Amino acid sequence: MQMLPFWRLVYEGLDIITNKVTAQEQRMCQHHMISFVDPLVTNYTVVDFRNKATIYLPETKFLLSWEEPITTLSLCSGKFLSILRSLQVFEETGISHSEFLHRQHAEEGGGPLGGPLKFPNLCILWLHADQTVLDERLDKRVDDMLAAGLLDELRDFHRRYNQKKVAENSQDYQHGIFQSIGFKEFHEYLVTEGKCTPETSNQLLKKGIESLKQVTKRYARKQNRWVKNRFLSRPGPRVPPVYGLEVSDVSKWEECVLEPALEIVQSFIQGHQPAAAPVKMPCNETENRRSHHMCDLCDRIIIGDREWAAHIKSKSHLHRLKKRRRLDSDAVTTIESPSISSDHEKELKEKGSLGQNEKELESSV
Repeated sequence: MQMLPFWRLVYEGLDIITNKVTAQEQRMCQHHMISFVDPLVTNYTVVDFRNKATIYLPETKFLLSWEEPITTLSLCSGKFLSILRSLQVFEETGISHSEFLHRQHAEEGGGPLGGPLKFPNLCILWLHADQTVLDERLDKRVDDMLAAGLLDELRDFHRRYNQKKVAENSQDYQHGIFQSIGFKEFHEYLVTEGKCTPETSNQLLKKGIESLKQVTKRYARKQNRWVKNRFLSRPGPRVPPVYGLEVSDVSKWEECVLEPALEIVQSFIQGHQPAAAPVKMPCNETENRRSHHMCDLCDRIIIGDREWAAHIKSKSHLHRLKKRRRLDSDAVTTIESPSISSDHEKELKEKGSLGQNEKELESSV
């Protein structure tokens, strides 16, 4: 199943696309913070979400008391939440945040990346399937969404929230709920429906469906890469073991998934190693996972050789590098310009002096 970021659930509409819990499921288990933001709001932030969440989580209300003296900071700034966290640490412990982190790193099980894990016996159960099987399931999921009324949902949402934007050529598929997978893929179909031949409309519909299936499969691959990169390619002392559970054949769910999962969890509860071996990926044993690299360009300390190699190839680093080179190039040009001008002026003077000498020679003759 495609997992979507939770923030898309806060917006009204597109319940099928965003895979929201159904009304029946909500009757079984009450849910909060779903479908309460107007879709036309594109600047809803995590701070807004947190502030509203305090209604349901009273224990977090004390954070709001710290906001008053920091009104000059932008609520969208990443530093805002960092300052709130630092104030929270000082309020609870009486020591600075930096000292708190230093003590955490020094604890048993801690390291350069942080303190020990909150719970000692942790494991990750990773349900994975053969790529071909997964692709087929994702295609079927899209078909099921269509059968559940996806097109009617898209038409209604387009009519209420997007049609006017399209007419004004101000549609935005990069912010808010409008960037959700499954809406922008049907743009051509929605804006031309009823304005073109049935054959053309049908072709655009098929194009949208195929695009949705392709994007969904790419997103699933991205999720798998994230799991591998985060937990398998760069394992460290603070990364729990990952146990793979094969779910390609759902007819073998109990013997391939349920029973092994129960055995693994029970082993961890009892404090001994399970019979199943965790998933491992080949890695370079010579690389230093605790090496410190200072990136003066980005003003960051990167820990680990692999992390450093990834950082210097990252978009943010390359962007800053390109900007620095451009500034250095402009500075060199500015420095060279006066010398070029003076050399040129000297050359003109020499030519002028030579011409004057020639005239004096002619007059004397």
